[in-house]
Amino acid sequence: MSLPSNFVTIDIAVELQHNLKGNKMKFFNPETKTYKLFNALYNGDTVTASQAEKRFGIKNISAEVSRIRHSGYAVYANKRTAGNGVQVTEYVIGKPSRAIVAAGYKAMALGLV
Repeated sequence: MSLPSNFVTIDIAVELQHNLKGNKMKFFNPETKTYKLFNALYNGDTVTASQAEKRFGIKNISAEVSRIRHSGYAVYANKRTAGNGVQVTEYVIGKPSRAIVAAGYKAMALGLV
């Protein structure tokens, strides 16, 4: 099946729209705490707030996670109860669901982002 010559795939259209607005993919400076957290999450580690403070010196993990999310990565916060009965939030990078991806495409099509 051949496509019309003026047919543009959604990925290319999104990339064009993204570039027209002047937005570029954000990269992290390797010397920052954000990069260190991102690197750990990207390599499959789950990180809690206390682990982030001990390993990377991060006092406010939610702010760093927010920066990573704004760069386009799906960071999930999973709550669990530790052995001593304390609620702990573990952060992990995962694959976004189809619904989340669809919502992103719709927001871009409506010009919201």
